[in-house]
Amino acid sequence: MSRERKAPREVESDEALPRSFWALLGAGVGLGAASAVAASSSALAAYFARRIVTPERVRTEDQEVLAVQGAGPERRVILKATQETVVDGEYSFFFDGGAGHARLGRLEDYVPGEGTVTRSVIAEYSGDLGRAVRGRWSGVVYSSPGDLGYDFEEVLVETELGPAPAWLVPAQNAPTTTWAIMVHGRGATRQESLRGLIPARQLGLTSLVVSYRNDGDAPATPDGRYALGMTEWRDVEAAIGYALDHGATDIVLFGWSMGGAISLAAADLSSMRQYIRALVLDAPVVDWVDVLAHQAQKNRIPRGVGRFGQFLLAHPWGRRITGMAAPVDFRAMDWVARAVELRTPTLILHSVDDEFVPFGPSALLAGRNPEMVTLETFRKARHTKEWNVDPERWEGTVEAWLSETLAPRPAPGAGRQSQPAQ
Repeated sequence: MSRERKAPREVESDEALPRSFWALLGAGVGLGAASAVAASSSALAAYFARRIVTPERVRTEDQEVLAVQGAGPERRVILKATQETVVDGEYSFFFDGGAGHARLGRLEDYVPGEGTVTRSVIAEYSGDLGRAVRGRWSGVVYSSPGDLGYDFEEVLVETELGPAPAWLVPAQNAPTTTWAIMVHGRGATRQESLRGLIPARQLGLTSLVVSYRNDGDAPATPDGRYALGMTEWRDVEAAIGYALDHGATDIVLFGWSMGGAISLAAADLSSMRQYIRALVLDAPVVDWVDVLAHQAQKNRIPRGVGRFGQFLLAHPWGRRITGMAAPVDFRAMDWVARAVELRTPTLILHSVDDEFVPFGPSALLAGRNPEMVTLETFRKARHTKEWNVDPERWEGTVEAWLSETLAPRPAPGAGRQSQPAQ
């Protein structure tokens, strides 16, 4: 089959620097002071831009363990109350530099006066939670498909950079020839995608839980930088090819956060896009400019500095600072502006309380293309944690929507009643 790829649109090379940056030199201060402010702002913008595209190899363990009590079904952990730990639902707690992993149950007690929360310990996959002092909160719940009781196989998907590991989870009940490909988000691993296996298995879909360039599992690019979806989609295309070579006739892409941007890019650019029947996107990035502006504001970075950071990512000149092999074409990945161009049926599950990828662009995309996009709105859940807050609703929504979307299409003219001759 043909594997030719459509080239991304080029960024114009004559794009001007943001006016707010040059305005520093005319803000009524001395040239020396203005130069110092400009230099400081440039350094901050450069740091902001590099951080966006540089994979994080060490994750901060910023959640404090106060006590671990009991054993077996009665085991409980008492944690310091934070914006994350006070939200109800099931989560994971990684500790000991990621070597330890425990699954925690729903919120059992919250004492605002003492600043503590108590949760049950459902499972301890690795490490000794009783010795943990600090850890990292995560929406990841399972460590492998085996934790769900599913048979699976470690396979390698041949990408243009080399073999990328994936979990192949075969369908069990009434298998179909539709496969699901699970695409995790920025800074995450394949574990993030395991939640999607539950409705996929219910529908008889074989699943391929993939890795992609620079995620720590798949081969890295020479620059070692994320391209925010602009190149990662090629690894998803390789996964589609693997599925087709092993019996699939069509594909559903599941994507979380940046995995949503990657899935949208695959549906737009891949030479195999005709095989993609549907997209299921959890808290997807559909407009990177909006996300970066939100992140700048959240981190108290001045608006002009944040815009200059975007410029560094989007302009060929900025590669010397960001270390990227190629600039990012933000317009090509702006699916709010390109809403009518999306022709693949898409389900978006997104929380209005998402603190990392704002909900607004998802709502705009759905509003501008209701024919193709269905939006399921959640509340209280933080970024990519819609399943954690309400797994039954998340799974039920995905299963019902895919059942309808993947239903066999009637043949032309089917169902029409012939009229008696007059």
